[in-house]
Formats: sequence, structure tokens, C-alpha cells
Amino acid sequence: MTGATGNIGRTLVPRLVEAGEEVVAVSRRPQPAGLPGGVRHAQADPGDSATMRPVLEGAHALFLLLGGELNSRGESPDALLEAAVDGGVERVVLLSSQINSTRSEALSHTRLREYEAAVRASGAESVILRPGNFASNAFAWAESVRVQRAVFAPFGDVALPVVDPADIAEVAAAALREDGHAGRTYELTGPEVISPRQQAAVISGALGEDVTFVELTREDAHAHMARFMPEEVIDGTLDVLGAPLPAEQAISPDVERVLHRPARPFGEWVARNLPAFR
Repeated sequence: MTGATGNIGRTLVPRLVEAGEEVVAVSRRPQPAGLPGGVRHAQADPGDSATMRPVLEGAHALFLLLGGELNSRGESPDALLEAAVDGGVERVVLLSSQINSTRSEALSHTRLREYEAAVRASGAESVILRPGNFASNAFAWAESVRVQRAVFAPFGDVALPVVDPADIAEVAAAALREDGHAGRTYELTGPEVISPRQQAAVISGALGEDVTFVELTREDAHAHMARFMPEEVIDGTLDVLGAPLPAEQAISPDVERVLHRPARPFGEWVARNLPAFR
């Protein structure tokens, strides 16, 4: 699997290990910190299929999460999927994005659409996960909450059904291990629509202290995001946050359909991650 130490991997890897699966975590760098015991690390580049072939040999399933420049450039996705199938991979679960269904011409997600097509055409069982806005995006407010007890964000009263990354991970674990998911595309959301102002109120309630919400203009938000996001992604992100389509505000049943329980609300994510905001 790729992305083993990220928002999703931190839940997915232990879930697979507890289920008795042999997990190989792939990264381009030497072994990252935070991998659970029993997880084997392999240094390889998912963007270079030649380095991946030895890692994929004998694997049953592949969890594919694109990171960094893989989202924008690199060799054809077909090369990686061919290497996976040649190595014995029978099932591929790809983390994609809801935008590929709601805004299918978005230039920022061209690469993800190419990977979706390659996964479906690979001959392996394919499962596509399309989450919406992540609850963990609220980590961007952690420092201002700690220092100023304030949340700075645009579009304060525009609500979206943010999804807990732990729910994404549990759906991925089910798709990797269980039968009955082949060929499915799951849109993953939370169980409620919630605005940035309401999210700030949830954080405030969990801390037991007042947290002020400060609404940014679109221009101010653009300038802030330009510090860490590619320019071609910023406007599309702000469009979703500020003028979501009806489909982007809809609550999907897919988390509950797969996990047989309701999706976690934003408040549960905050409770688990409260130390980041203290």
C-alpha cells in the first residue's frame, strides 16, 4: 500500500494488521516513522513501475493513494497497473476524489481520472473511492486555535458533508479484504452537512473555551492557500468550498452501506484529535 503514514493510512494499516494481513508499506524515502510492528517497508517509487515490480511480486491486493507529483505528472498509470497484475495483484483499491464525478472536466484532477481509467482497465478487481471534503482539513486551523482561539476560513456558512478519514480507511479495508465490492465506485461523505462556522463551534465546545470564527474573503483565502497548494488546484478548491454543486452537498449512503454503521460526524473526529487544538 501507498500512503501508509498519512491521514488514511494511520487507520488503515493497523486495521489490516489486526485482521491478520501481511502489509507492505511503500514509500520513496527510507522507512518512515510511525509504522506499526509487523508492517514491512519497501522503498520504491509508485511513479516508476520498474522499482515497483519487485515489491508487487506475490501481492494479492494494492491500495493506491497518489501523492505529491504523482497527482500531476509521471509515467502512464497503465505501467504501474501492468506491473501490479504481472506480480499477481488481483484487487486494486484507488483513492480518488468526489470531484471526478461532480466536476468531471476539472483540470486539477486529470491525473486521477487517468488512474481511474487504468485501474478499471487493468483486469484486476477494481474499487474506486471518491471521498468529498475531509474532516481533517480542519487541522489547518489548529495553530490559530491554539494561539488565538480563532478559526480563519472563507465561506463561513456554506455547509458540506465532511468525511472522517478513519471512515475512508475502514471502507478501504473492507474493499481490500471482502468480496462483493469489485467494480464499485463509492462516494464517501459524512452523515451531516456542516459549515466552517459550525465546525469552529464544535471545536469550541470540545475545548470548553470560546473559539472565534473570522471569515476570510476569497482573495485572502487564495493568498493563504498559495503557500502550500499548486495554483491550478486553488480556484477549483475554492469553487467547491464557496459554491458547491447539489451533488457535493448531498449525503452519500456509501459509508453506511459498506460498514453497516453510520458515518462518523465531525464531532467524533474533533474528539479524537482534540490535542492538536489545545
